[in-house]
Amino acid sequence: MRTLSFLRRGILRRSYSTMDTNKQPALDFLDFVNASPTPFHAVQSAKDLLAKAGFQEIKERESWASICKPGGRYFLTRNTTTLVAFAIGKQWKPGNSISMIGAHTDSPVLRVKPVSKKQGEGFIQVGVETYGGGLWHTWFDRDLGVAGRVMTRAGDGTIVQKLVKIDRPILRVPTLAIHLDRQETFAFNKETQLFPIAGLIAEQLNQTSEPTTNGTQGDDFSPLKSATERHHPYFVELIATEANVKPEDILDFEMILFDTQKSCLGGMREEFIFSPRLDNLNSTYCATVSLIDSCSDELDLEEESSIRLIALFDHEEIGSRTAQGADSNVLPAIIRRLSVLPSSSSSTEDVSTAYEQTLSTSFLISADMAHSVNPNYSAKYEADHKPAMNKGTVIKINANARYATNSPGIVLLQEVARKAAEEREAAVPLQLFVVRNDSSCGSTIGPMLSAALGTRTLDLGNPQLSMHSIRETGGTYDVAYSIRLFTGFFQHYTELSKNIFVD
Repeated sequence: MRTLSFLRRGILRRSYSTMDTNKQPALDFLDFVNASPTPFHAVQSAKDLLAKAGFQEIKERESWASICKPGGRYFLTRNTTTLVAFAIGKQWKPGNSISMIGAHTDSPVLRVKPVSKKQGEGFIQVGVETYGGGLWHTWFDRDLGVAGRVMTRAGDGTIVQKLVKIDRPILRVPTLAIHLDRQETFAFNKETQLFPIAGLIAEQLNQTSEPTTNGTQGDDFSPLKSATERHHPYFVELIATEANVKPEDILDFEMILFDTQKSCLGGMREEFIFSPRLDNLNSTYCATVSLIDSCSDELDLEEESSIRLIALFDHEEIGSRTAQGADSNVLPAIIRRLSVLPSSSSSTEDVSTAYEQTLSTSFLISADMAHSVNPNYSAKYEADHKPAMNKGTVIKINANARYATNSPGIVLLQEVARKAAEEREAAVPLQLFVVRNDSSCGSTIGPMLSAALGTRTLDLGNPQLSMHSIRETGGTYDVAYSIRLFTGFFQHYTELSKNIFVD
């Protein structure tokens, strides 16, 4: 059994040359996604990887001028659900370029409502609301746990957050027997028929003791009802036990339901990944590992004049227009601060236009999962653009700018893939994708960031099936392909960008 092997994974550069060794990145990814049922946990898993590799944590509220130095590696978080990490080349000068990969940490899920205490026909139920555009019928009859962030009052009176993961089945959304509803299509009401059951009222009445509640009892005034009044006391007690606090010390929480079935390799030759949250923890993981791999050697940043950066945003599935989403000031503010960092040789550079110079020479890869061709619905795909699993990363193109890809970006990525393949003596294949003219097209963080920054941008992602299902399917070998590509992008962007002239 692997025990968080993604933390033990080689921090030194690897070269995957056979199909068997190509499986190892996928196995490491399984550990990552199993440890990350929520954006809070995904960011923590990424932080663990970065810290293990020697990246230093910094804060937005700090001044970076005396902290961030050429040759240094750093990361920061916002709201514990968005993470930005970067490595500064030793030849950095203000106004130089930044090579960036953006991804997102959130997925469509069911979230516990602020007041979730429900019951019906002798069952204890938990009220939930839908987050994002999920295939909600896939959440029925699954073994569900809960995880998320808990705000608790510490002994000294301070209020702190704790991550919680109840990794066992405590909830289930039951379907109605076919004998009672012989509908041809599975239809249901998301407000009244998507509530999971958590137990039986009779069982709770037989308990010998009741959890402590703080509510508005006694002389203590509480502007809101206590957590144990807004939610079932035993539900709060489970969360409190996991957080190692008393139920009465819980002030609030953000809990997300997740499938307790572990991610795994599947298929007759283990060529598939069966997993929740491939969209978009697959890209999040590959981006994080690639940044680490690109500067794992002390010499990797020696001749580098750019900054290598990853931005892992929350809230892409609901439009990104939040304080920690891609459509916020997170990335522009960080780029502005980085663009004026002094070089090693001088602190008197002209930085009056450094921000604008950096934006004009930088490049962003927007990494979000792509659609693999589904053999049961092949007519839904454009005939000449049917991405296949384990055939490489998919470049996403749309004439109506739902994706930010254009020809210069495609040419650059081809050159990156060619360089990476030569260096590692291993394939780095690419594919192209457009939707049919009679089909709607999704979008990503690429267009919004491209518009906000004016920076050249390309959209891509690994192919997958069952997107937005509670259980998705990806290609085992595409993880290694993506890591090679992203690592090559970081290592070769500076030299390659000089040879592609577009104003």
